Amino acid sequence: MNVLGIETSCDETAAAVIKDGTTILSSVVASQIDVHHAYGGVVPELASRKHMEVIVPVVQQALQAAGVPLGRINGVAVTQGPGLVGSLLVGFSFAKSLAFAADIPYVGVDHLEGHIHSAFFAPTPPSFPFVALLVSGGHTALYRVKDFLDWDLMGKTRDDAAGEAFDKVAKMLGLGYPGGPVIDQIARKGHPDRIRFPRAFLDPASLDFSFSGVKTAVNRYLQTHPEHPNLVPDIAAGFQEAVVDVLAVKAVRAAEAAGCRHLALVGGVAANARLQGRMQAAAGEKGIVLHVPPQDLCGDNAVMIAHAGYHRLDRGEACGLKDDVYSRAGRPPAGN
Repeated sequence: MNVLGIETSCDETAAAVIKDGTTILSSVVASQIDVHHAYGGVVPELASRKHMEVIVPVVQQALQAAGVPLGRINGVAVTQGPGLVGSLLVGFSFAKSLAFAADIPYVGVDHLEGHIHSAFFAPTPPSFPFVALLVSGGHTALYRVKDFLDWDLMGKTRDDAAGEAFDKVAKMLGLGYPGGPVIDQIARKGHPDRIRFPRAFLDPASLDFSFSGVKTAVNRYLQTHPEHPNLVPDIAAGFQEAVVDVLAVKAVRAAEAAGCRHLALVGGVAANARLQGRMQAAAGEKGIVLHVPPQDLCGDNAVMIAHAGYHRLDRGEACGLKDDVYSRAGRPPAGN
């Protein structure tokens, strides 16, 4: 089965073709970083307009790179939500029209579900059951994954997502957008213990997250230390360490609570070098195996959507002409 995946939930236009749910035949991602950089974040109207401009050539490029014409595509998988409504509508409407014209089924995929499925492209894929820590610009959550389409939510952020906190702190420091990669780089020049920011672990039994406090602490530090422009690497390192500590501790705690010996780190922030190192060390201490997708599959991509879609199509699922997108997380993810 050849599945065409399409992802347009935020500011990347992506298309990919995978074969039989295991082999990546192509993966194309058109980034909009240059479009949004001047604004310090994603501008929804500009994002949707850019998707409209490039979705056709991106899909064509994915099909050509895969060496698979549309006539040999057996199904289309497309991000249905959550995300920016305007962006989602471009990809979802395109996939719906393409599937209708080609007389093939199409299926909507939850964006968070897609990120979890990126774990299956790690150098060594995780075995069921495993715990997945999803860390991205819009979401931070823990899941116990029992099968390809069956998992339970164990914990989530109560306010800012980790990636959102990275972006906001980077903006405070005048580092530009996106904040995650630049803080990761600059933090390597600083010392994580010179400026210590608070860790919000909440109550001992909770697997939820909160990152608004550390973001506020950074802001207050900048206001009360006029010499801060000379301390940016140390501030970045201290902030990053505060976030990474909480993520690693809670992820390992979740794996132990779930009785899982496998832990997956997925989402855009999974590309952060310090987070990977801290997670590897924390998991190793407990005899837990960490699984991380290749860096190009940590951020938004269509391979993960195609993989999740393959399993939904394989069990006979399909969307109709009246199906629509949704902007917020909350769709039952386990086929309920």
